[in-house]
Amino acid sequence: MAPQKVNLKNAFSRISEYRTPVTAGELNGQEIRLVKMRGEFIWHHHEHEDEMFLVVKGGFTMCLRTGDVELTEGDFIIIPRGVEHKPFAAHEAHIVLFEPAATLNTGNVQNEFTKTVRVL
Repeated sequence: MAPQKVNLKNAFSRISEYRTPVTAGELNGQEIRLVKMRGEFIWHHHEHEDEMFLVVKGGFTMCLRTGDVELTEGDFIIIPRGVEHKPFAAHEAHIVLFEPAATLNTGNVQNEFTKTVRVL
């Protein structure tokens, strides 16, 4: 397969739903997922996967049981497997996620926030 360029600004402009991850690329069993966040998510954890959240626009709070972490444009955070977390964005934020392809967006919880990842 030939290399493909992805423009993040254009890719995010094609996403209309909040909290619904979209796969923009794949490498070595990992997916690069784009998600627009706004509002509350749910407390959850991932038994077998670490996750990386990279803020490309806006900002959000990563709520952790040990205390909240504020992230703004250019910041990233890695959530190790097993760590309970809950993202919250008061305003729209554009986030790039790096995680294994099998990662369920709601981890150990399945409810109305659980989404099937679609491809950009």
